Amino acid sequence: MRFPQKHTLQQIATIISSEYIGDPDFPVLGMNEIHVVTPGDIVFVDHPKYYDKALQCAATIVLINKKVECPEGKALLISDDPFRDFNLLTNYFKPFEKSNSLISSSAKIGKNTIIQPGSFIGNNVTIGDNCLIHANVSIYDNTSIGNNVTIHSGTVLGGDAFYYKNRPEGFDKLLSGGRVVIENNVDLGASCTIDKGVTGDTTIKEGTKIDNQVHIGHDTVVGKKCLIASQVGVAGCVVIEDEVTIWGQVGITSDVTIGKKAIISAQSGVSKSLPGNKSYFGTPADDFRKKYKEIAAIRQVPDLIEKLKENG
Repeated sequence: MRFPQKHTLQQIATIISSEYIGDPDFPVLGMNEIHVVTPGDIVFVDHPKYYDKALQCAATIVLINKKVECPEGKALLISDDPFRDFNLLTNYFKPFEKSNSLISSSAKIGKNTIIQPGSFIGNNVTIGDNCLIHANVSIYDNTSIGNNVTIHSGTVLGGDAFYYKNRPEGFDKLLSGGRVVIENNVDLGASCTIDKGVTGDTTIKEGTKIDNQVHIGHDTVVGKKCLIASQVGVAGCVVIEDEVTIWGQVGITSDVTIGKKAIISAQSGVSKSLPGNKSYFGTPADDFRKKYKEIAAIRQVPDLIEKLKENG
């Protein structure tokens, strides 16, 4: 998330009432999760296990819950609760804005685009030319949709990230201030859900076709010309490269990459990154031929046991 204008370290510290280490005028340009940070960003860390990763990442401002040595060229914000204060910043720079109409006055709708009755178009949404938005679609604030996009009934774009911190009193939600970006020539089936990024974008790239009842988690990037069949569930922070085919009821865990032109067969479970140009099957998903050989071998086990019994 980029801020509307440059802020200083001291200004940010004032917003969240924290201490800081660094030049008071140190530039702060935005805030992001660690996998998408760039110089000028704030990243937060609240567990010693991840201190080094946060301190060495591309972000130049680290919101942290312990005073540590500040790396050269960086600044620290010292907080007793970085998760809480990251939420405070999200709410400060991207507060929720209510809408009093089905199509917000700040939405921009392109030429020849049709929006069927009952659809909600939120604040600052942009929709390109020649799109068809069927009835009862919900498009949350700040979503960006390209040209020649079709979205079927019941689909929701821009729901919050499924991201919580477990506290003694219950689960604490990380606020979502990112967007959903749908590029040109994308089709989305009925009752799909695509969550917005926590601070960045969840992106569906040009030419991809998604079937009914598919879920795409926060900050995931789906490449160009992918085919995703019904009831697929994709977790957050996944990268699906171009021309990948994913068949029905596949589940993909967070923070993995599916390589270009990979094919994943129905009901597979993906728990690690998979190279491209190969076919996969099973749980955990592995090379298609290898998995079927394993299944064939397992089927032979009862016969082998009977033979062993016969041979004493």
